[in-house]
Amino acid sequence: MATVLFDFSGTLFRIESTESWLRAVLAETEMSLTEPELTQAARHLDAVGALPGGSFPSRPIPDELAPVWEIRDMSAELHRAAYTGLSRQVPLPDPALHDALYDRHMTPAAWRPYPDTAEVLGALRERGVAVGVVSNIGWDLRPVFREYGLDPYVGAYVLSYEHGIQKPDPRLFATACDALGVDPREVLMVGDNRRADGGAAALGCGVHFVDHLPVSQRPDGLRPVLELVG
Repeated sequence: MATVLFDFSGTLFRIESTESWLRAVLAETEMSLTEPELTQAARHLDAVGALPGGSFPSRPIPDELAPVWEIRDMSAELHRAAYTGLSRQVPLPDPALHDALYDRHMTPAAWRPYPDTAEVLGALRERGVAVGVVSNIGWDLRPVFREYGLDPYVGAYVLSYEHGIQKPDPRLFATACDALGVDPREVLMVGDNRRADGGAAALGCGVHFVDHLPVSQRPDGLRPVLELVG
């Protein structure tokens, strides 16, 4: 394989826990909850899937949000509307916290690279393998890569909200291949979502899946990529 495309969330990086997310925003806004209240609120936020990159909703999506949810990654406005809509199902001390929570998840501080992310990206660069990032997302993730010193390894970022196309639509993967000037048949797509990331197979790309786990539980999930590219 001459090129590797990576998903972002759950593949190269992982979002903080829902409790850490809520705790950070309460501190930033100088609001407080008792520990039992905080624990309960975090549990409910997790259940409704309010944290982008966190748990998928374990409760049915409210009818009024369902149409937006299906296309949430096609624009910044839809992404915010979908996730703040889910968040607002959970009572918080101040309604403004729902937007503050959304804003927090877009900051580099809310993300951590997996332990082997830098190692694998660095090894691919040494081998002359081009790298792209293809993500269903509603905001610019480039500052996250810059914060962790990983931006130099990435030759192209193809983000759904910038193109109005979301995975598994093959056109998003084709855009990444065009940006890197490569034949899709020489590309390996690495991601954690079989449906979304599996869409690359329609172009003839190889596909490899990793487990969407907390950073501490997946120390070397990306290393098999180095064997696959030869």
